[in-house]
Amino acid sequence: MHRRIRTPFPKGSFPMSLTLYRNGSVYSTADPLATAMLVDGDTVAWVGSEHAAALLLDDRMTLVDLDGALVTPGFVDSHAHVTETGLALASVDLSGAPTLAAALDLMAAAAGAIVLGHGWDETRWPEQRPFTAAELDRAVNGREAYAARVDLHSAVVSPALASAHGLAARAGWTVDGLVTGDAHATARDAARNLTGEGRDAARRHALRHAAAAGYVALAEMAAPHGGSPADLAALAALTAPDAEEALPEVLPYWGQAVASAEEARAVLAGLGTPVLGLAGDLFIDGSLGSHTALLREPYADAPGHRGQQYLTVEQVTDHLAAASELGLTAGFHVIGDAAMDIAVEGLRRAAERVGIDKVRAAGHRFEHAEMADAGAIEALARHAVTVSVQPVFDARWGGGAELYAKRLGANRAATLNPIADYFGAGVPVCFGSDSPVTPLDPWASVRAALEHRQERQRISARAAFIGHSRAGWRAAKAANPLLGQLGPGAPASFAVWEVEELMVQVADERVQSWSTDPRSRTPLLPAVDTPVAPKCLQTVHHGRVLHAADGLPATL
Repeated sequence: MHRRIRTPFPKGSFPMSLTLYRNGSVYSTADPLATAMLVDGDTVAWVGSEHAAALLLDDRMTLVDLDGALVTPGFVDSHAHVTETGLALASVDLSGAPTLAAALDLMAAAAGAIVLGHGWDETRWPEQRPFTAAELDRAVNGREAYAARVDLHSAVVSPALASAHGLAARAGWTVDGLVTGDAHATARDAARNLTGEGRDAARRHALRHAAAAGYVALAEMAAPHGGSPADLAALAALTAPDAEEALPEVLPYWGQAVASAEEARAVLAGLGTPVLGLAGDLFIDGSLGSHTALLREPYADAPGHRGQQYLTVEQVTDHLAAASELGLTAGFHVIGDAAMDIAVEGLRRAAERVGIDKVRAAGHRFEHAEMADAGAIEALARHAVTVSVQPVFDARWGGGAELYAKRLGANRAATLNPIADYFGAGVPVCFGSDSPVTPLDPWASVRAALEHRQERQRISARAAFIGHSRAGWRAAKAANPLLGQLGPGAPASFAVWEVEELMVQVADERVQSWSTDPRSRTPLLPAVDTPVAPKCLQTVHHGRVLHAADGLPATL
């Protein structure tokens, strides 16, 4: 598609800082009918109509003809694992393997002394089981191999890797090569024991990939079991405002439990880089796919098994109280309903200890929160806890024949990911991918929320878009309240999209037609239920171009 860029002055004559985008559509509540936007360095200076843009244009400006493209605030992924994503992008992708044998063939074809794979899901295979260590060993011809399940909470490892790293002595080891818990953490670290240069390449790869998908920021959910302070510091350095390469901003969290305010201070001081909170992937439980999410009642396909508990009510209480005392965000990975019971009781006790006002002011967050009944949702709202949810989980594993129903049975599966209930109760909600568990694909997330498998849990595309943009900045306590919006004075953090159709999409088809009419002055978004997804043409954060394609400028 043609993009006309006009630079009226000879190169090098003087620095250009004004860029006028016009002849498109701008998603802005300041002017819902805007077709043009003026950017002055790192700030949006103006949004408005085509007529006004023509009057505004002068020789100081670089002109970008959008040719019908859409400009929106950039996306924020509120739960991601950046280094892990980069490593996954460079390893064997097993997510599309239709059978167990096909997955093994992919591992067999890989080169290298250690074979890394990711993304397998046995519930999608006819065999309905993972491959075994013996099968993996034959496929990779005796090499060390590690193949992570799609949820990253378990993996199958080859005998060579298990023997080299003493996995048989670790909790979570099984003789068939399927590892969870400590055995899995050890295996993952061993398999990913790359050089510093290799990890740096993985980080950059992931961040460039995110930029090309329209993300301006990603919340990194680091924790001792899945990362290190050094990795977190390296990510922060890569994405600092003065870094040589313009990359999406990393919003860093560190998931380490503490028992007191003094211990929290010590942990923060020892990290070597500032973080936004002691939150993120601090596990209360595991995942449904790996049978490690903690349930009130046993799994439907594993009678007598209720999952794994990694933290007690007392530990959760201590952590929340300590962080609240410091005004610091705390949080946990919470999936099962029994895990949510622990989290909610910890909130209640922490509020008794330090006062509910301090708990509310700290802005705590729970990750995933897939199983929450009405009582839990009310408690989350009362304590002002943000839930960071992943709508694509429902799109991928919801429905009568998919993983949720297999693990829990149809009745319990129908209660998962209660997104609309969270919104209705006033619980702050932000969206993420949990990449590499699901891809960095923000419009797929918007569509999943709009088309939730349970009709009563569907929300509008606009609400979902805000959950994946402005709400991400709010959850991170961004200093600038205008982040995630496009209007005069807002940061120049946006993405440009080639789209097929613009419209208002709502969750309830009975909604009156006037609400989708331009005269309602509701900003338009891409139709997300079409075969052709929006294509990111440019991503800009604080005036720095992170990604540019199709002739759009690489600098502003």
